[in-house]
Amino acid sequence: MHPLALLFKKNRDWAEAIRRRDPDFFPTLSRQQAPEYLWIGCSDSRVPANEICGLLPGEIFVHRNVANIVVHSDLNCLSVMQYAVDVLRVKHIIIVGHYGCGGVRAALEKPKLGLIENWLRHVEDVASRYAEHLTCYRDDSARVDRLCELNVITQVIHTAETTIVRNAWERGQDLAIHGWVYSLKDGLVRHLGLTLTSGHDLDDALKRNWEESAAELYQS
Repeated sequence: MHPLALLFKKNRDWAEAIRRRDPDFFPTLSRQQAPEYLWIGCSDSRVPANEICGLLPGEIFVHRNVANIVVHSDLNCLSVMQYAVDVLRVKHIIIVGHYGCGGVRAALEKPKLGLIENWLRHVEDVASRYAEHLTCYRDDSARVDRLCELNVITQVIHTAETTIVRNAWERGQDLAIHGWVYSLKDGLVRHLGLTLTSGHDLDDALKRNWEESAAELYQS
């Protein structure tokens, strides 16, 4: 038996269930892709975008990497974002972290992991920037979860600072960027209180201590 036979069977079962529910689903899906959302999330296998949002294939465009990072040197992420914004004309970019993220924890604890340590330096930079704030959390798990939130908020800002988003706003395109965190414990997402819809919003966010105000909004 092929070692991945179970996956092929599950695929056939899934496709058949979809066809029974909607015979036109796959023919329609193959002709178009018109999602309104771009999800930039963590690669963690427990955080699947479609299932969490209750959406079908074709309804959400997805990019995932370890610890849901957006940096201006990552051409993979930027290419996905550019296609989503300029071609698909998505209306929402959602940066989604998750509590208990292993990448975020590694950025705090700094175990020897090899190549990925270089990637996690981006999260370490966030931790260093808010080191004093993070000392307020004596429990390790709470500190990791707080850094998960801070990392999401930082990546929302990074996303808004890209030429892709700034150019879209300058030409009047309807585009909003949101920061969410997902909980593996209850399956729910939390909005962190930061949504940017224009260059003016970005300027305001850069002037304010969004990290602190988001904490107050989430904990209230």
